[in-house]
Parts: sequence; C-alpha cells; structure tokens
Amino acid sequence: MEKSPDAFRTISEAAEELDLPQHVLRFWETRFSTIKPLKRGGGRRYYRPEDVLLLKGIRHLLYDQGFTIKGVQRILKDQGIRYVVGIGEGRPLEALAPAAADDEPAVDMPDFADDSDDAVEIDVPRRPRLGFGSRPPAEKALTDKDREKLSDVLRELLDCKRILERAREG
Repeated sequence: MEKSPDAFRTISEAAEELDLPQHVLRFWETRFSTIKPLKRGGGRRYYRPEDVLLLKGIRHLLYDQGFTIKGVQRILKDQGIRYVVGIGEGRPLEALAPAAADDEPAVDMPDFADDSDDAVEIDVPRRPRLGFGSRPPAEKALTDKDREKLSDVLRELLDCKRILERAREG
C-alpha cells in the first residue's frame, strides 16, 4: 500500500524514493544543518514531506548539477531553504528567481568556486536567507556597472557550463 504524499517517511523509504543509500542521508545530516528529521525512540528517523523535498533539491544540486557540498551549503545559506525545496519540487530555476525591476530575466548565480586557494571571489551582494513562509525584503536596484559585471560573469559561467556539458557527453 502506497503512503499518502503528506505521510512521514522512514529513512529506508526516503532513501528508496531518492535512490540513495541510507548512510548518505545520515551523512548529509552532519553536513547540512537544515536536514532535521524527527527522531523517535531508539533514534529512528522520520522525514516530513518538506524534508524529502529538501533532500531531493540537495541531491539534484550535488548529483545532477555537480555542486560540491560546500557549494550546496552556500546556496542554502544565500538562497534559503525554500529555494532548494523548489528545486526538489522540480520547479525550473528561472521560476525561483525574483523578477528583475526592468523585466530582464533574473538569474541566480550559484557559487562555482572550488575549495582551492586560487579561487577568485566576486563581491556580489547576497540575498538574505529565507525560511519557510517568509518573504524576501525589497531589494535595491542594481547600478548599470553592477549589471554589466554580472552579465560578464554570467556569460563566463554559461561558457563554463557548455564546456562541462560537452566534456560529460564526450
């Protein structure tokens, strides 16, 4: 008998739904403080539906998008839980980004920098973390110079993405 979508999942059910081993879910709990399943007697874990959606989002970012754990931690910190849950729900990333003031498509820029010492840091204002049910504060408009810098960075990242996709296919 299949459970209702609102039912809690045991770790084995969540692992099966995510196509992951149970030990990966336990490991992720140590790396992502936002993963907090309910624990009953004997330490048995029960995942709420929103926990499973968060795990789906994390899984997608790690396995499908190629982010590192630190990269996903940064996304959770900067974009918030709702953003990653939206990814877990299968919403397109464009739908998760707020619309820009002048109707240009907004693009959320994930942190692709690795852990090496030669990583370049770009000074881009970060969005505050949003929890479930919270709304983003009104954002200041970007200057033309900031838009130009972001456009340049976006072009470079899209070029990198194309190179990575070709390498994965090839």
